[in-house]
Amino acid sequence: QVQLVESGGGLVQPGGSLRLSCAASGFTFSGYTMNWYRQAPGKERELVATITSAGSTTNYADSVKGRFTISRDNAKNTVYLQMNSLKPEDTAVYYCNSMVRGRRYWGQGTQVTVSS
Repeated sequence: QVQLVESGGGLVQPGGSLRLSCAASGFTFSGYTMNWYRQAPGKERELVATITSAGSTTNYADSVKGRFTISRDNAKNTVYLQMNSLKPEDTAVYYCNSMVRGRRYWGQGTQVTVSS
């Protein structure tokens, strides 16, 4: 079955960096667009970044443009989110997501906390 497993979250100071990973299995990873979402306490889940199947096109929320980079390694069935210049408002649970065969799948999420 389709599985998405995120890792790499943690506590970081403002201005710091983290790299999140999402390991995918159960589907042909290289054929699907992958997304990163986040959900802060008391807020709705929001789309952070998207990467197309071959990695040729990426899109970002305005709030993270210039600071976050999404990438993928289709040989490793993994999508990444490099987060630089982190701000307290980036604090959230970050989720990996894809629409596979008409159904939306989510990972369990990884907590990112930006605080001094």
